[in-house]
Parts: sequence; structure tokens; C-alpha cells
Amino acid sequence: MDRLGSRCPLPGYPRASVLICLLILAASFLTYPMLRTLSLQLHSAVTGSFVSGTYSIVFVNCPNEQIARDIARAILDKKLAASVNILPKASSLYFWNGQIEEATEILLLTKTKTSKVHILSSFVRLMHPFEIPEIFSLPMDQGDVHYFKWLEEGMEED
Repeated sequence: MDRLGSRCPLPGYPRASVLICLLILAASFLTYPMLRTLSLQLHSAVTGSFVSGTYSIVFVNCPNEQIARDIARAILDKKLAASVNILPKASSLYFWNGQIEEATEILLLTKTKTSKVHILSSFVRLMHPFEIPEIFSLPMDQGDVHYFKWLEEGMEED
């Protein structure tokens, strides 16, 4: 009878292997974004090719050119992007507090790594004078490999 009891777990007690599998599965889900980023970087480095979605363009609206320049310079100083274009005088119409508003704004086109978009957005929100600044990104799908290499070099830490 002792042998039978030692092979069969008591009811309600999961086997250790089930717990280990659940822990591995949970760790995989939690680390997937980091592992995906690392694998994309490794693939690009080994093959010398570009992987779609590795870089993004972040759009940011600003109320005037001086604020746009200040934000662009701060982004570049922090190495959160490699390049920022300042597009002057975009006419904007939008809803604000239930009213249609009209303004002239300056648009920043910020080229960065997709992995830095969240940090860049938080940084811009801290500097931006608008209560809710327009900050959104689009992944770069196609492009010149040499340009993407230049972007990468522009964001390397010193």
C-alpha cells in the first residue's frame, strides 16, 4: 500500500512539473516583448537587413515654432530619436470641450526605435504645454537599409 501512495499524488496537490510548466509559460508571456526586440536586433545585425516595425515615426503637435524646437532638441539630447523634422504651420480643426476649435500648429516628425516610443511619449508629455498633446506613432514598414543603420547609430548611447 505504501508504494501506491508514493506514486499517486494526494488529491488537490498539483504535480511539481505542472507548476514548473505554468511558471515557464507565465515568464514567457511577461518577457515576450523584450525577447522579440532582442531577436529582431540580432536578426538585423547578422543579416544586415531591416526588419519591419523596428523603427517608428512619432507625430507630435506643438503650439509654436519655439516650443517645437525646444522639444525637438531635448528629444535629440536624450537620444530618444535620431532625427526630428519640424513642419511649419499646419492648420488644425478639432473638438475641445464640446466646441470646434481652430489653430495653427507646428508638427514634429520624430524618427526613433519602436522600443523607445513609450519613453519618448512620456518625455514629451512632461515638456509639452498642452493638457493633452497629440502624440502617436506609426511603424516604418519599408525603407533604405542605410538610412535605418544611420538611425540606429544616431540613438546609440555615448
